[in-house]
Parts: sequence; C-alpha cells; structure tokens
Amino acid sequence: MRKLFLFMALAFFGTAILQAQVKFGAKAGVNFSDITGERVDSFDGRTSFHFGAVAEIEISEKFSFQPELIYSSQGSDYTEDFEGDELDGSVKVDYLNVPLMAKYYVTNGLSVEAGPQIGFLLSAKDEYDDEEEDIKDFLKSTDFGVNFGLGYKLDSGLFFSARYNLGLTDNLDVDETEFETEGAEYKNSVIQIGIGYFF
Repeated sequence: MRKLFLFMALAFFGTAILQAQVKFGAKAGVNFSDITGERVDSFDGRTSFHFGAVAEIEISEKFSFQPELIYSSQGSDYTEDFEGDELDGSVKVDYLNVPLMAKYYVTNGLSVEAGPQIGFLLSAKDEYDDEEEDIKDFLKSTDFGVNFGLGYKLDSGLFFSARYNLGLTDNLDVDETEFETEGAEYKNSVIQIGIGYFF
C-alpha cells in the first residue's frame, strides 16, 4: 500500500511538472499536536515545530497541486496517576510527512487546501521523571491522515499557512493482552501554523 501510494504520487508529480509551471520553496512553523482516540484521556497536547520543502505546481489560474516533504515533531504531554502519585510526562514522536495538497485560489493570494498525507515514523520517546524510554517498536512505522487548511501567498513569494491534520491510523502496534491496551487507540492530531517562501 505504501509503495503504491508513493508510486502514484511520484507519477502524478512527474507528469504535472512536464505540463505546468512549478515553484519550489521552504516552510517552517509551530505544531499544536495531540494524541486522540480511545483511552487517551491523560493526554493534553504538546507544542513543537515543523519544517521542510514544498513545491507548487500550477494547474490553472485557480488550481494548484502542492506536494511537500516535512519533518514534523508531534506527540502530547500527559498527566497520569501512578501508584498514588501524579506522573507528568511527554510522548515525543517525530515523522517525515509527505502531504499532497490540492489548492483552490478563492481570490488573489488566498487559497483553501485539502489532501492526503503519509507519514514515516523517525523516532518515538516517552519522557518522564528525568527518564527517557524508546517506544518506537510499540508504534506503526507508517501513519496516514488527511489535511485541511488555508493559505495566503504574496507576490514576493512569501506565504502563510494554517492547517489541520486529522490522523486516520491507529498507531498502536502492541499485543493488547500483554500490554493491557485492549480498546485503546492512538491517532495523531496536529494544527500547524507556518510561514514560507517560494524562490
């Protein structure tokens, strides 16, 4: 499935480049991420960052296709009761995300956008009480989601974006009986506010 997704993305990207005007750029910004799903009431969000490369392929005056390659630091802080004590910690998960965004320009510079995203897990750590545990083996290596957002581009090439990523994949990859996680879900939810520049 992952190979098919990448092949289709590359094929579309290559075809579009041959037929349309392409602008390349870079972007960076802040993430407001959380972990959603069943049995995750202790999670209350985390603020982090993202950065990466973008390309805008102009299909027509109103429509563009924007593939991106983004490093995204995600996860959530949490507070749990553990043996009568309150335990504060942070789940930090880093992804290499590939959003494939369709953009429609409502008016000059202002666009609405939507599209699928595939993410590749780079690292995952649980930090608590000055300790750090690697939890990458407990999570799926690939995350699928869908993005919705707004963008505004100036004639100079400077652009701004606001986007919500709704995770579709239950990322837990453990034996439910062994780890007592039956019925639990772990889905990514990220609001991204960014600024970038097309060269």
